[in-house]
Amino acid sequence: MGNAPTKPPPPMVLVPPLFDFPPLAARTRMLESSYDLLFGKLALRCLFEDYFEEAKQFRTRIMLKPIDDPHVDLIATVAGPLNHKPDPAEKLVGNAQFRWQSDVDDPHTFADLFVSNTDPTLLMRACAYYPKFGFGAFGFLPVLLKERKFSEDYGLFGLRYGSSNLSVGATLVPYSAGDELPKTAWLVSKMGRLTVGVQYEPKFGSKDVARYKNLANWSAAIGYGLGSGSPLSPSFNFGLELAKNSQFIASFYQHVVVQRRVKNPIEEKEVVGITNYIDFGFELQTKVDGDKSSNNVHDSSFQVAASWQANKNFLLKGKVGLLSSSIALAFKSWWKPSFTLSISAVRDRTRGDTTLGFGINVDNIREASYERADPNFVMLTPSKEHLAEGIHWKSGKRPLLESDINSGNFEGMPKELRPLNKLL
Repeated sequence: MGNAPTKPPPPMVLVPPLFDFPPLAARTRMLESSYDLLFGKLALRCLFEDYFEEAKQFRTRIMLKPIDDPHVDLIATVAGPLNHKPDPAEKLVGNAQFRWQSDVDDPHTFADLFVSNTDPTLLMRACAYYPKFGFGAFGFLPVLLKERKFSEDYGLFGLRYGSSNLSVGATLVPYSAGDELPKTAWLVSKMGRLTVGVQYEPKFGSKDVARYKNLANWSAAIGYGLGSGSPLSPSFNFGLELAKNSQFIASFYQHVVVQRRVKNPIEEKEVVGITNYIDFGFELQTKVDGDKSSNNVHDSSFQVAASWQANKNFLLKGKVGLLSSSIALAFKSWWKPSFTLSISAVRDRTRGDTTLGFGINVDNIREASYERADPNFVMLTPSKEHLAEGIHWKSGKRPLLESDINSGNFEGMPKELRPLNKLL
């Protein structure tokens, strides 16, 4: 008897890892007010800032984790002017951060040491969070500082509570006047797709009047959002904010996941498509305090940005503002550690010139890799290549990915493609 005919391999769609997911800012989000991270603020910060190097500047970042102890890592950064004879005000800035993390998969309990050639020279930070109860504590302690001018220069401590739909917390300094207690406080609540929050920062007012009665010390925001938080799932965020009772901010962010057909001679013939990631966002800021004495273009700002990750190696970004425009191109090789080279061009419309910036990034902390399917075409281990049987290719329409992603089941996904913890 002859051998049974071999079943041809099923068609497949490549799903490359994102360049920077999870973002580095997510590793320290428990040190910040949730009000400053929600409403799409963290995603917009990454979209507007990552790979857009400053004009005539370079930046080199090395992120390493020892193989023998995955609980610790080191991040070293050097940045400075490209000119061999820079302006005296521009100097080379170097810093390093050594971090210890209690749980390799949970970044919320950690301690780190930050050293720099600028103030503060030595800074200690720590955070402890207990997900079972939702409570956490965190603190900053500037150990070496050239001059201590403000109360927070002697340290800052905070308490917080977080769940899937509520975040509340406050910070305080050990040496502060009574009217500066607390230093900051926030309350954010999520109800379905709607998120609302307020934040108190006592920076304005006199000692004769309670500062909490001054509306300039309060900010309020409301946001509408869709999506699971996984890079494989589209997301949508729209937010409105009244900051310090003087500035109105409107923002929008959208993450789109698109599968497109490919015919790559380097890949196997069963590879019929590839996943692309497209991000778009805008932010409008304008003053609303009625101060007509400062009525000029700088009272308002507007910026729009978009990014397109075509595959695992190339990322293209663009940004347009009132006074300048920028474009950035990044190339990433998924070695161990990974290596990223970026170049950005900034067009200053006020001066009419274009300048360049460069960046180099070496990363051994985030463990994303570009895996292949099992040779026997059996998904024995989680892979970033998913069967294309659930994809319907229709001309002129965005293809659909029918998988557990729509139902929120990410258990079979690699860790770096799952959403961040269900913690507001």
